[in-house]
Amino acid sequence: MPDLDRRPRPLTVEVDLAHGGRWTSLRTPEREWLWRHPDPAVGAARAAVGPGAAFVDAGGVEECLPTVRGEPDHGAVWSRPWSATGVSACGFRLDRRIRADGAVTVDYTITGPPHAPVVHAVHALLDVSPAARLDAPGVRAAHLIDQDAVVPWPGGLDRLGPDDGTATAAVLPGCAAVTVVDGPDALELTWRAADPALLLWRNLRGWPAGAPYRSIGVEPMIGTAATPSGPGEPARLDADGVLRWRLTVRAWRAVGP
Repeated sequence: MPDLDRRPRPLTVEVDLAHGGRWTSLRTPEREWLWRHPDPAVGAARAAVGPGAAFVDAGGVEECLPTVRGEPDHGAVWSRPWSATGVSACGFRLDRRIRADGAVTVDYTITGPPHAPVVHAVHALLDVSPAARLDAPGVRAAHLIDQDAVVPWPGGLDRLGPDDGTATAAVLPGCAAVTVVDGPDALELTWRAADPALLLWRNLRGWPAGAPYRSIGVEPMIGTAATPSGPGEPARLDADGVLRWRLTVRAWRAVGP
């Protein structure tokens, strides 16, 4: 944000343990950052899901493990009730510890079979304007999942609008820090993991067919595959069957001319 004074803003987070540990709010005093589906019927359907249900795109942040695409769609932990610390599904255990002290820091521990391949994405759907953009320092290429093609980054994919009737899912390998800039506000996500990547879901009213809507997913993840079988490489648990990683979210607001 050139020529502007960027000041940190406190973030608060709310979660719904009964419904997949879903993040239902991530806000500063000035704005809510999480998108919600505008149809109340979708929110009601999300509240009614159980293990094995088809994914309901209600918004917020869903924890996707042990896969994002494939079977089960968006993983298995989003549709299960959680304990205070986490959940077990598909032979894996996901534990999560959230600390909110201005920033939001989330520590994840995944346990399961030694060396097992696993995908975990923090499926964050953000409420941003058509003028928003995504900064990903150091990233030079993006893998378009549906086309199985590698293209230069940003190549226009960093622009989160205006709506143009397209829908693109892209993995940014090696990405461990992004900032979403939307007018005077910015949301910074950084994560520490052995195999970091970002999954970008840039749906500019291009999906689903017949009733498209706008939704922007900025999804820190481990590994570069949306499913454990690829394409790309999933993350793997260590010899003790453990994988730990940390996500930190900070908010900023620009003040100036």
